[in-house]
Amino acid sequence: MEPGPSRTDTVSVAFEKHCRRGACHRSIAAMQLDADKLRTRLEPLFQQNFDKFGELGAAVSVWQNGQPIIDLHGGFRDAHREQPWTRETIVLIWSATKGLGAACLLHVLQEHKIDIERRVAEFWPEFAQSGKEKITLAQLLSHQACLAALDRRVDILDYAAVINALEQQVPNWPPGNGHGYHARTFGFLVDELARRIAGVTISQYWRKTFAEPLALDIWIGLPESENYRVATMYAAKIGKAPEPQNPGSGSDFYRDLATPGTLARKTFSSPSGLNAVSDMNKSENRTRSFVSFGGIGDAHSLGKFYSILASGGAPFFSGQTMRWMMTKLTDGMDRVFQIPTAFSAGFMKEARESSKKIFPGSTTAFGHPGAGGSHAFADPQNKISFAYVMNQMEQSVLPNEKSLRLVDAIYGRAYSPMIVK
Repeated sequence: MEPGPSRTDTVSVAFEKHCRRGACHRSIAAMQLDADKLRTRLEPLFQQNFDKFGELGAAVSVWQNGQPIIDLHGGFRDAHREQPWTRETIVLIWSATKGLGAACLLHVLQEHKIDIERRVAEFWPEFAQSGKEKITLAQLLSHQACLAALDRRVDILDYAAVINALEQQVPNWPPGNGHGYHARTFGFLVDELARRIAGVTISQYWRKTFAEPLALDIWIGLPESENYRVATMYAAKIGKAPEPQNPGSGSDFYRDLATPGTLARKTFSSPSGLNAVSDMNKSENRTRSFVSFGGIGDAHSLGKFYSILASGGAPFFSGQTMRWMMTKLTDGMDRVFQIPTAFSAGFMKEARESSKKIFPGSTTAFGHPGAGGSHAFADPQNKISFAYVMNQMEQSVLPNEKSLRLVDAIYGRAYSPMIVK
């Protein structure tokens, strides 16, 4: 286990007293990162990812108060180790794209003065079929729409067919009875609502509203002219199988993921197609705007976008929209992952009963990881943002030690691997 720095090595913490309604409280003010000390701490940990943990190519970016604190990159874009990873390298971020898509839809709702408690069918009438008429925007954004898997086989490249299948789909479980990660369908649901309300795709909205004004090198649908900079993505190496997540209960996400007919298997294979990691190394697929998993960009830009959210959202997001991002809408056993997860409107939060902490201790923190190891979050309490991207996947759909050791070091904690209960 890698020892963590002492609290005084990396950050300074100030305490303040404030009174509310006549009662005094003692609270922790925002921690302040020291760039030089943080670099001293993170550089060797980042290097260990290559030397000890099998990383091929990767980059990490940490921001505070809207300013970059540290940017590191290393390794190679290819398995032959012929193309070094540089500042210009961009890479697939998988489901970290969901956070960007959710931010776009929340901005659409904000600009059209639409509350998330309104029903999806108000804006998408065909959605009301098969018992979905009462599902709200809040439920859809927090993986409570009960549409994690499709019964009808449709090709992921056929947008219209996927939307039609979602409209006709009977909820996977009774609405209002918990949540389950919408691995593939989430992006289609968010994209269709943006088209219905704003008249543009999420990809177009992302570029015009955020990427271009902020000079973010992140694309949801990569132009062919940028393809030469993309790192090749590699599937997890064959080795030790992931530990059973809930051996006491008899449930196991990874076992179910390999078992035809299970909710986990259906969730990660519907709509069908592009199930091999290598499929996303093809330029024709990189150009498609898959909001669930197709974002391509660099750690610096991902960290920069989350730094806007960590610093209050201005000038893009109102206080109400930021509260939607920060506030848990569901927390409990995930019907797909079969472990406790929690979601706000479009973002992952720290689950109350989770044995693996993927965000800092701040209750305001939120973000979205990507399969195999990418990770990004905003911590509004401390105005810190973090982004980690890589091209050698691990056998995990949630963040692993490569990024979590860095997060723990930022916050002055020793890394503790997941305890399987």
